[in-house]
Amino acid sequence: MGAPKRPRWGSLQFYPRKRIEKFIPSVNWSTIKADPKTHGLLGFIAYKAAMATALVKDLTDKSMTQNKKAFLPVTILEAPSMKVFAIRFYKNGIAVKDVIVSNEKELKKIVRAPKEIKAIETHVPEHYDDIRLLVYSLVKKTSIKKTPDIAEIAINAENKLEFAKSLIGKELSPKELVQTSLVDSRGLTTGKGLVGPLKRFGLSKKSHKAEKGVRRPGSLGPWHPARVTFHTPHAGQMGMFNRIQYNNKVLSIGSITEKNINPSQGFKNYGNLKTNYIILIGSIQGPSKRQILLTTSFRPTKVQAKKKFEFQELIR
Repeated sequence: MGAPKRPRWGSLQFYPRKRIEKFIPSVNWSTIKADPKTHGLLGFIAYKAAMATALVKDLTDKSMTQNKKAFLPVTILEAPSMKVFAIRFYKNGIAVKDVIVSNEKELKKIVRAPKEIKAIETHVPEHYDDIRLLVYSLVKKTSIKKTPDIAEIAINAENKLEFAKSLIGKELSPKELVQTSLVDSRGLTTGKGLVGPLKRFGLSKKSHKAEKGVRRPGSLGPWHPARVTFHTPHAGQMGMFNRIQYNNKVLSIGSITEKNINPSQGFKNYGNLKTNYIILIGSIQGPSKRQILLTTSFRPTKVQAKKKFEFQELIR
């Protein structure tokens, strides 16, 4: 019998395993493409409210449950309106200028804004090849907090400058997203602090007769190199890592004023939704009130795209 083998502990895709510095991750917008015939935002800031069970009607073609009712696990996100803070101009992939177009008082807590806003035409650079928006969420309309979150969002339009001008001063709702049934959710996982190597890397406990500890790796590495390499599983930070969930199916987008989906006692650890909501099928990383950046699907799959459900009601 040959010696049993296994891959080394811990995927190197996620190194270094350290706590992230900001709650809303950066996005490589150059890789996210949308149908050129459509126009709108390629991303939106939302906040995780809770998970629930949804009663839906399956309208998927050739499905085993076609035209039948089914129960699906869903994640409910609150998506308050956003406003444009600045227009960012790019040249050869480098940001060359930010033109600030808003100076509302809630922004003073996180950024410096000028006292007077001048016409944007006087600040447009001569040479640029791409335009993106710096937007902030009107989270004060929810029951979470008052300080807004800022994120860079790409736009999809033939004339991006004119489209960006048309959004200045307006409250942007989730319906401004490029119409797609699949989105990617980017956010941070639940933080667990300092944990040992068993929970962090999935090691097995050693025999109770082990001399140098049961909940630790058996060997720290070879004699040479004369140091402990980063491949060795050690205790450290667990959670608060940036992760992406690909191809989340959008079940419903709406406003709480049109359809009230709040339970009588409110959502646990969150309260009641007060603005817009987005219901996604499946689970999303992070605890309640965690910031989630929704983007147009980076690599949509046919299996997820062909699914079609009609939302009936939430069951708590």
